[in-house]
Amino acid sequence: MLCRFTLIPDGRVLVYRGQPGDTYEIALLSFGINPDTALIFCRGRSVPQDEEIAEEEAGIFLASSRG
Repeated sequence: MLCRFTLIPDGRVLVYRGQPGDTYEIALLSFGINPDTALIFCRGRSVPQDEEIAEEEAGIFLASSRG
């Protein structure tokens, strides 16, 4: 499975090569991104991080820590 993530707002692209059933949270962790500081967007809608990766492209909006 392959998914291209674009970091918002800087536009850097990260490519995730994972296993079927992997979630967006697993992808974030593989990039060294703390899931508590990121929002995932697919086709203009926010998706839960525990959702299985189902799209070939997604956006990662980096935010500040909730703490």
